[in-house]
Amino acid sequence: MSTITNGAAASLGIPRVPAVRNRLRDNPVPGVKRVLLAAPRGYCAGVDRAVIAVEKALEHYGSPVYVRKQIVHNIHVVSTLEKKGAIFVDEVGEVPEGAHIVFSAHGVSPAVVAAAAERKLEAIDATCPLVTKVHREAVRFARDDFHILLIGHAGHEEVEGTMGHAPERTTLVNSPADVATLEVADTENLVWLSQTTLSVDETMETVRLLRERFPHLHNPPSDDICYATQNRQVAIKKVAESAELVIVVGSANSSNTVRLVDVALENGAKAAYRVDYASEIQQDWLDGVATVGVTSGASVPEVLVQEVLDDLADAGYNDVSQVVTAEEDLMFSLPKELRKDASGREDVRGLGGRIRQLDWQRP
Repeated sequence: MSTITNGAAASLGIPRVPAVRNRLRDNPVPGVKRVLLAAPRGYCAGVDRAVIAVEKALEHYGSPVYVRKQIVHNIHVVSTLEKKGAIFVDEVGEVPEGAHIVFSAHGVSPAVVAAAAERKLEAIDATCPLVTKVHREAVRFARDDFHILLIGHAGHEEVEGTMGHAPERTTLVNSPADVATLEVADTENLVWLSQTTLSVDETMETVRLLRERFPHLHNPPSDDICYATQNRQVAIKKVAESAELVIVVGSANSSNTVRLVDVALENGAKAAYRVDYASEIQQDWLDGVATVGVTSGASVPEVLVQEVLDDLADAGYNDVSQVVTAEEDLMFSLPKELRKDASGREDVRGLGGRIRQLDWQRP
């Protein structure tokens, strides 16, 4: 069995998924079977922080702790936290007055914060700091009389939260195709912001088209797409150049996971599929395939990647090499309510981004 050392995921108590071994057959293919394992992949610092925040809240306050929306977009993480006592709700109105509630990594609008306060909820904000950065930009640009063109996906929690910080001065741009029909009253004081988990290439194409229509369009102070999204896309581009098949581990509602499938197909992979669990891999995907690329979205614990590697090993893909395009060691502090342990001492528990994927090895 292959082994990947991942300090962050190991500290979170995310259980392995019971596997059905020898489900995939070791059929002959032209060439030598191998796996190209993208690095970076999986948990980013913001996800790590948010998941630990729910676990620490359960330790501090006991069960139940309520979480508005999914804490991160991964069904395995959510189900694991549910078993530990977390209750996930769509809106704060579902939470009993006075209870503890965690806001997800995707962030919330000021209206949600106000609604929680009205119900006297003890709110813990697990919003990713990189999303908070975009919120602050939206507030500042609105205050300075700019109109904001927010590049993102309608209905995504992050987009709803960002738009809620400047609702009267924000217009959503769903895709490059939207640019041609976009109508704004003020074409002089325009600035673009973006959802943090988009395709880098598609976002910049949208910006290019926006600038053609609105030459006075201003840029944000820095790129809004987060480091983890960019790093994972760069890594899978490199893998896709040599892989006939790419398997992306992650959930269907994870924007950055879905984008990895698209990026793989756009950069040379003959086929690419998203799976939540290794059990979803189909035998016919492997027919005639010598090289399989593997990666995972930024909200995916490494144990799920491990299961994929184990299943591929059953099918004869024992030669696994990492394709490393960046190293990540970013850490974010826990929400202030959770930075001390039960005795009042500073908590030294490891936080986001401590992913030692370079330590991958087969014993």
